[in-house]
Amino acid sequence: MQWTLVVPLKPLAQAKSRLADTADDGLRPDLALAFAQDTVAAALACPAVRDVAVVTDDARAGRELSALGAAIIPDEPGSGLNAALAHAAGAVRSARPESPVAALNADLPALRPPELARVLDAAAEFPRAFLPDAAAIGTTLLAAGPGRPLFPAFGIDSRARHRASGAVELSLAAVDSVRQDVDTGDDLRTALALGVGPHTAAAAARLLIPGQ
Repeated sequence: MQWTLVVPLKPLAQAKSRLADTADDGLRPDLALAFAQDTVAAALACPAVRDVAVVTDDARAGRELSALGAAIIPDEPGSGLNAALAHAAGAVRSARPESPVAALNADLPALRPPELARVLDAAAEFPRAFLPDAAAIGTTLLAAGPGRPLFPAFGIDSRARHRASGAVELSLAAVDSVRQDVDTGDDLRTALALGVGPHTAAAAARLLIPGQ
């Protein structure tokens, strides 16, 4: 089974506000884009992934992620993350009704293709499934099998919300790179310890070397 991944990305100027204690206003958009670039590149290198669609209205992000091979879907209807994901999943399904679809966070800079493949292979056993984040509060991946609605419930306490919606929680060892999203400075340090992709490594170096 090969999946289409839907990756939501808010306008870069609004992204990663919780990194304010780690990166200034000028660098946070660059970090957010770097996270997304490394996430998308790793996803496209995963053998279980057919294609990646990024949901964004940010022109810069659209250009850079399209150059990596992602399709770009406008953020419609403009009423929040879950509505955007539902719209994007619908757009994918309009072209391929039986395609399995998974929503994947855009801030997984340490993502490893083999670990992502393990998660998607496990998700394929269920109509809907999700992977909790490293903090065990949120969600980094929500999957819906062929013909199944995605029913995204991202946001505060999304782990509990996805479980309550009937999605199966995946309990997998050794998939840290798929669970480690980056919202805070501590998250970034953990991701760097796991080993991030080249875009994030370059952006993070600017945090560590003043003036560079």
